Amino acid sequence: MDIFILYYLAAGAFAGILAGLFGIGGGMIIVPALIYIFKAQGVPEAALTHIGIGTSLATIIVTSISSLRAHNSKGAVNWSLWKRMAPGLVIGSLIGAGIASVINGNSLQVIIGIGAFLVGLKMLFMKNKALEENDFSKLPSPVWQTGLGGFIGFISAIFGIGGGTLTVPLLSNYGLKIQNAVGTSAACGLPIASAGAIGFLFFGQFVDQSVKESLPNGVLGFIHIYAFICVSLASFFTARIGAKIAHKLTAVTLKKAFAILLLIVGIKLVLNSDSFTILLS
Repeated sequence: MDIFILYYLAAGAFAGILAGLFGIGGGMIIVPALIYIFKAQGVPEAALTHIGIGTSLATIIVTSISSLRAHNSKGAVNWSLWKRMAPGLVIGSLIGAGIASVINGNSLQVIIGIGAFLVGLKMLFMKNKALEENDFSKLPSPVWQTGLGGFIGFISAIFGIGGGTLTVPLLSNYGLKIQNAVGTSAACGLPIASAGAIGFLFFGQFVDQSVKESLPNGVLGFIHIYAFICVSLASFFTARIGAKIAHKLTAVTLKKAFAILLLIVGIKLVLNSDSFTILLS
């Protein structure tokens, strides 16, 4: 068990840096890492992905708190926008967790992967005239801001992410300079992760009894408590490091770095999908 604890800590440390740097919850790193570790521990395939996603969302609660505190100290969180998005984030996350507990997400994984790749291309190569300053005139109406939160929360809960992969480029497109988009995204990760984790904790109670009996100790619902503690501890401290780095970089550099991350994430989501494997066979 000791070696697995080291794996959890390493995954959490890396995810925390990404969370603070890019305003993401780190789920794009945590989920595949946890799935790999859980598989080595003998977690049954029927619950493997769900426990990876549920545990990821639980850890993002802690990561988001650390990240948003660091960004808020720099004045980078737009709390007015966050308050309008929050109800949608919570409702969308709960619905997403319920759907994720009963379906296979391979096809949706491919769609999200392609979307992340295209958004990354747009951010990398298309110029943004308002890059260095906020332009709030581009923001949608308050109702649409809530609806936007619902969409982000729904997708994020299904894949166990804090929503930054969607939130940062969307807020950047709506006129927020990249530092504010990253800071506000970090704050948005908290309601997403909280509602999503509660959903996976609840819906995980209804897994087949035969699957429950084969789960390792420490699993509650679809959340691995030991992994949650280790990843959270590591990511809590390293998220501050990432946030400090983010505010030392220029807007152009930070935007290009995030775009490259999206390209990598998009490619990995598609290539790691069973749907892609079937298509090639």
